[in-house]
Amino acid sequence: MMIGICGKPNSGKSTLFNALTLAGAEMANYPFTTIEPNKGITYVRTRCPCKEFNVKCKPRYGFCSDGTRYIPITVIDIAGLVPDAHLGRGLGNQFLTDLAHADALIQVIDISGRTDLEGKEAPSDPSEEIEFLRRELIYWIKGIIDKHWNKIRRKDIRRLGDVLQGLKISYSDVERVVKELGLPQKDIDWSDSERFSFSERILITSKPMVIAANKIDVPGAEENLKRVRERYPDLTIIPTSAAIELALRRAAESGLIEYVPGSPTFKVIGRLTPEQEKGLTIAQRFLEQFGSTGVQQVLDTLVFEKLGMIVVYPVEDEHTLSDSKGNVLPDAILLPKGSTPLDLAYKIHSDLGDRFIGAIDVRTKKKIGKDHVLNNGDVIKILFKK
Repeated sequence: MMIGICGKPNSGKSTLFNALTLAGAEMANYPFTTIEPNKGITYVRTRCPCKEFNVKCKPRYGFCSDGTRYIPITVIDIAGLVPDAHLGRGLGNQFLTDLAHADALIQVIDISGRTDLEGKEAPSDPSEEIEFLRRELIYWIKGIIDKHWNKIRRKDIRRLGDVLQGLKISYSDVERVVKELGLPQKDIDWSDSERFSFSERILITSKPMVIAANKIDVPGAEENLKRVRERYPDLTIIPTSAAIELALRRAAESGLIEYVPGSPTFKVIGRLTPEQEKGLTIAQRFLEQFGSTGVQQVLDTLVFEKLGMIVVYPVEDEHTLSDSKGNVLPDAILLPKGSTPLDLAYKIHSDLGDRFIGAIDVRTKKKIGKDHVLNNGDVIKILFKK
């Protein structure tokens, strides 16, 4: 899974990326700081079964903190987008090529309203950021369809699905959107407006998005947030301070504090300079006001609510909850809602899926079949032909 971080220049994308990954992407107060996309590993969180089963887990990937499991995923920080990027303006062509690989998007907006759509310091309306990015993405998809229209026209929608496959748009999504819009599925000859309507709907369907209303700690930002939420009641908009989250994670990495991402508080454990103490005091006041920096919440909301993922824990020994090497609850696997034990088996390894004969729900001790629908947090043993 890959999550794309996108938005206009100087909105705080790279700061958010660094806060999520501690990868050290360049940050600066000028447009187009990010030229090549930065990739890194971050973590979504969910409740771990270890406390329920009274065991000490040993994850092979990610980590567990006091019963909260952190599961690794990939994020990419994409070059800033400016108006008319779909026409190649700014770094638009590069941006859109990088964006094609993302399963879902975090749009970072400057909710303080202090930078314009070019990323330059100037008063602005944060709502315009939402509008222009949506418009650019729609025209980006439509432009790809128009470019290949001679190959698609008078064919069925499978040819359209082939064209859009490189954008991580599935054929099932194409089919669903075409049906929702009531467009012809065979011998298609859609008008320009119909291609636009399809592009608009397929964007929403195939690239779920959460908006990170960044720089919420800047004076005046809360009033902007209220106005933006009133204007877009159907969008998921989460107030964030990527700068404070980054400061907290770096302080934790340096051994100055104990801090778990997404937590409403932290504990000082190291000796602080007066400057560090002042900075952490500001951070604590922010956490007391907002409950968190919002950064972890943005990621969790996107993966579990927008993408509809669940977490399943496969084990080889249903009694010790371990694998063959004795690692307890070694893996936490992200799967789409509606997945089955057979889907889980194939996710682990294709050979395991081919030899699948059933599974055991560790909680109930009951055998379950290939069509059983898994629930979030299930602990499952796969049964297979030897």
